[in-house]
Amino acid sequence: METCLTVVVGHICLDIIPTMDHLPEGKLSKLLQPGHLLITGPATFSTGGPVSNTGLALHRLGIPTRLIAKIGQDPLGRIVREIIDRFDPRLSAGLVVDEKSPTSYSIILSAPGVDRVFLHCPGANDTFGVKDVDYALLKNARLMHFGYPPVMKRMYQNEGRELVELFQRAKETGVTTSLDMTYPDADTEGGQVNWLKIFEQLLPYVDVFLPSFDELFFMLRREEFLRLREKAPDGNMQGEITSQRLAEFSACLLQMGVKIAVIKLGDRGLYLRTADLSSLQRMGRAAPTNPLDWAERELWTACYKTRVVGTTGAGDATIAGFLSALLRGFSPAEAVKIGVAVGACNVEAADALSGVRSWEETLRRIENGWDHLPLLPDEPGWKEVEPGLWERRGEPRIGTG
Repeated sequence: METCLTVVVGHICLDIIPTMDHLPEGKLSKLLQPGHLLITGPATFSTGGPVSNTGLALHRLGIPTRLIAKIGQDPLGRIVREIIDRFDPRLSAGLVVDEKSPTSYSIILSAPGVDRVFLHCPGANDTFGVKDVDYALLKNARLMHFGYPPVMKRMYQNEGRELVELFQRAKETGVTTSLDMTYPDADTEGGQVNWLKIFEQLLPYVDVFLPSFDELFFMLRREEFLRLREKAPDGNMQGEITSQRLAEFSACLLQMGVKIAVIKLGDRGLYLRTADLSSLQRMGRAAPTNPLDWAERELWTACYKTRVVGTTGAGDATIAGFLSALLRGFSPAEAVKIGVAVGACNVEAADALSGVRSWEETLRRIENGWDHLPLLPDEPGWKEVEPGLWERRGEPRIGTG
């Protein structure tokens, strides 16, 4: 069997993205009114969800990758397979066809000055289960990345029983495991489950966890998050990002078993916190090349300056950049910078992949003195170790047993 470095598993869909960058900044919400005709440009069709966004970004960054996801036996499913085959026909070999379910799709409204609006059909993602994963393939991989269980019904039902089993079986193969979330609407079934209880069972089998700040806040402190979000202008929670919350949330993750916690902060950058040396050494085949350099680190890096065309897949691209650096043996400081660099390239295009550059191009852009957005952590103890990169030392030692 052919050896690959990464297997990306989970949610996939077809993204339909009308061109809206001609609209006045911040005007989308006012224009979306009953009876109002909103003129858009041509629609972009692309595959979406982490299997596509992170998986194909890893492929573009030069990491040998395979994809495992579920599609329907319908025209949208054929379009998904056709798009993936354009990158490499081997990438679509792991797609499972569900004859009884439609292919998942999203209509994404991404206009200047406002957060994205999604119209989403979960489709075959809701039937994805533990038996849809090729565990023999994982035996030949270094890392398995799973994405978006909150919008995959069988993954969150029964207190996440199938999701936990999937990660247990994956860890038995010796692969390093990685997990990404998505923010579920609080009123949906995926938003109503007790994610903290699922985390307590799941995270002992998760080596690298890469949620966004909003996702993590919602899942760890649901009531506080919803109360604060209701008061926030346009529901924007960026103002709630503090050093104290990041330290508390990351400590909680590490105590539940995560070895490397990475929290995506939107335009506030990327935060990383790691467990102790012995924990990192038990991560599996994609453990850091120099675990001593990674042990007990707390880093916060600023985003790179760029012109934002669209934010679709920005978090997924950031993850691909970070994981690519981890797999290539880079330091934690380099990994977080590469993560935000790939994310910054991503937002320069309307879709999830057109902006992502090759590994070599991305590194050259960083090395040529790419400027960062301003970042100043709000508590003492942080030191700017290089432009745009801050580190805090002396936090309590966190291990996983």
